[in-house]
Amino acid sequence: MKLINWINIRLILMFGVVIFLFSFTSHRNGERNLKKSTVVFVGENAIFIKPEAVNKLLIENEKDASSIKKEGLDLNKIEKALNTQVMIEKSDVFVSIDGILKAVVKQKTPIARIMNGNESFYIDYEGNKMPLSDNFTARVPLVSGNINEKNNEELATLFRMIFDDAFLKKNIIAIQIMPNGSLKLLNRNFNYEIDFGRTINVERKFNNYKAFFQKAVLDSSLYKYKRIDLRFTEQVVCTK
Repeated sequence: MKLINWINIRLILMFGVVIFLFSFTSHRNGERNLKKSTVVFVGENAIFIKPEAVNKLLIENEKDASSIKKEGLDLNKIEKALNTQVMIEKSDVFVSIDGILKAVVKQKTPIARIMNGNESFYIDYEGNKMPLSDNFTARVPLVSGNINEKNNEELATLFRMIFDDAFLKKNIIAIQIMPNGSLKLLNRNFNYEIDFGRTINVERKFNNYKAFFQKAVLDSSLYKYKRIDLRFTEQVVCTK
């Protein structure tokens, strides 16, 4: 019985020592200042927002990260501040073992640029507005006409389809939204106008166009056409 009690006491003492050492180490570690801060952009996008602007939010307007103690950091607050930025889709903020404050940032992905009178902005991959950047201009279709609550979702689907398709992304450079809701598209290398019609049977229309293009480009007949009509899903009608 005495042996059992002694073992229990030793276990309690050892457990207490471990807790003390852990608390002491954690406190000393929290009292240490950060070494520096870094911003890492992920994805294939060009830099739409300057790293300096992200870093300023990361260190919360301090002179530099070396003046910040680990214990005073609120990582959730910093992440929320970064995620409210109009160019940022998502961020992950953490402190590495060696005392570096890091922000891994995913920017929003522009898929179309809207030109409506004096107003100009991007539509991102989620279908939301995204402001233009002073740092870089995205190579996406220029869209003229009115985007509203009724057509926004359908148009965003069409923009995504163009962005995700290597052929369409390379060739479709402009989209005009007509007052009746139909679309006119322009090709990068040819002068014809594509009459796309309304945003119905979108995938089938694009497949028809790609099949037509691949066949017509072989005999150079694409230079002869002024208009390509995709409104009829059973056929592609061309006008010289």
